[in-house]
Amino acid sequence: MSRSAHPAGPRHADVLPEGHYSPPPADLNALDPKVWARTVTRDKDGVVTVGGIAVTELAERFGTPAYILDEADFRARARAWRTAFGNDADVFYAGKAFLSRAVVRWLDEEGLNLDVCSGTELATALSAGMPAEKIAFHGNNKSMAEIRRAVEAGVGRIVLDSFQEIVRVAHVAQELGRRQRVQIRVTVGVEAHTHEFIATAHEDQKFGIPLAGGQAAEAVRRALQLDGLELAGIHSHIGSQIFDMSGFEVAAHRVVRLLREIRDEHGIELPEIDLGGGLGIAYTSDDDPREPHEIAKALHEIVSSECEAARLRTPRISVEPGRAIVGPTAFTLYEVGTIKPLEGLRTYVSVDGGMSDNIRTALYDAEYSIALASRVSDAEPMLVRVVGKHCESGDIVVRDAFLPADLAPGDLVAVPATGAYCRSMASNYNHVLRPPVVAVADGEARVIVRRETEEDLLRLDVG
Repeated sequence: MSRSAHPAGPRHADVLPEGHYSPPPADLNALDPKVWARTVTRDKDGVVTVGGIAVTELAERFGTPAYILDEADFRARARAWRTAFGNDADVFYAGKAFLSRAVVRWLDEEGLNLDVCSGTELATALSAGMPAEKIAFHGNNKSMAEIRRAVEAGVGRIVLDSFQEIVRVAHVAQELGRRQRVQIRVTVGVEAHTHEFIATAHEDQKFGIPLAGGQAAEAVRRALQLDGLELAGIHSHIGSQIFDMSGFEVAAHRVVRLLREIRDEHGIELPEIDLGGGLGIAYTSDDDPREPHEIAKALHEIVSSECEAARLRTPRISVEPGRAIVGPTAFTLYEVGTIKPLEGLRTYVSVDGGMSDNIRTALYDAEYSIALASRVSDAEPMLVRVVGKHCESGDIVVRDAFLPADLAPGDLVAVPATGAYCRSMASNYNHVLRPPVVAVADGEARVIVRRETEEDLLRLDVG
C-alpha cells in the first residue's frame, strides 16, 4: 500500500491500489450464518428479520442507530458453553463484553457464573439477583471500597492482581470476620492474537503478577500466610479473539509448573485453574472460530496431560467467555444518511451512528461485515467505506466492504457481531446519545437498555 504524508499519520492518507481488498461476495443479499445471529434471515420481501420481526419495524419503533440482540441466540450460546464444560468445570461470562440486568438474569437462568471487573458491574449483577457466590471480581486496581463491597456481598472469588491487593483483600476480609476465596492472576509469558501466539515472556503489561523472577511464587507464599484469604487457585489470561489453542497449551504448561512448585514447597495442591477467556468469533466470513465443545475438549486434554506429567491431581477448570457468547448475538442497525463517491478510490457511506457506538474499528482496526437490511438489490457491488457522523476522520464503522450500487439515503444497513464491546465502550463523543439495546425473541421486542436522551446528558452537566 502506497501512502502519502499527512499530519494526522499515514493511515489518514491511504492510497488504495487495486486488489488490496477481498473481491465482492457472489451474492450481496446473502447472510452468512457464521457471522449473523441465529434467527436472522430475510423475509419474502427481502427485509432482514430477527426473532421473526423485520428491521424496518424495529427501526420505526425504536429508531436508529440501535443494537438489536437476539435473545434466543444468546441463551443458546450460553447453554452450549455450560453443556460443553459440564459439571466438573465453571463457566464465567465476562461481563465487560456487555452487561445489563436482563443479561444477568439470562445468565443465571442458563446456569452460568459471572465475572465482573468494577464495583458498578458488581452492583449491576447484584441488583439483577445474581447470587454473589457465582460472581468473580476481577480488575488490576480495585479500590478499597470496591473490595469491601465484594467481600461484604460474599462474592465467590476475588482475582488478586498485585502484591498490594493481596494485603488489601486480606485486611478487609479480616476486618469483616470473613475468609475470602481468591485466585492469583499470573502473567505466563504468552501473548495470543487470533491465529497465532507469541511466547515472548510478555510481562510488559498492567495485568497479573509475572512468573518470571519468582514473583508469582512469592505472591502465593504471601497469600497462604494471611488468615483472611483462602487461596483457591491460579488465574491466567493470554489475549483476545483467539482461534488457535496453541497459546493455551503453553500457558497451561507454565501454570501447572507453578502448581507443582506450590505443592513441593507448601505441601498443598490448589484445586482450581482459570484459563481466562479471549475466544474468538466470526466478524467476517473469513474467520473460523471453534465451537464450545471443541474448546472444552481441547482445554481439558491440555490441562489433564500437563497435570499427569507433573503428577498432580487435575484441578477444576474455569473459563471466561464473554465475546464468544454475546458477540455474535447482536447487530447494529443504522440508517444511511449521505453517499459520497470518490472516483478511483471508493464510495463513502455515512450512517447515523459511528465511533460513539462502535469504537473498535478506530481503536483496533477491527473488521466487520455489513448488509443492506431494508430490501434486497440486484445492483452491481460497489466498494464502500462505512463511516459515522462524528467530527473525526477516524470515525469508521466498516473500513472496506461491498454494498449494492443503488444504495440510497434512507436505506437501513446492519453490521453483525456487535454484541461485544460496542455498547460497553460506547461514548457521548460530540454529545451524541448512546443507542438502545433491543432484545428480540419469538416475535416480541423490548428495550433492555434504553436510548439516552438529551435530558440524561444535560442532567450530568451541573454547570
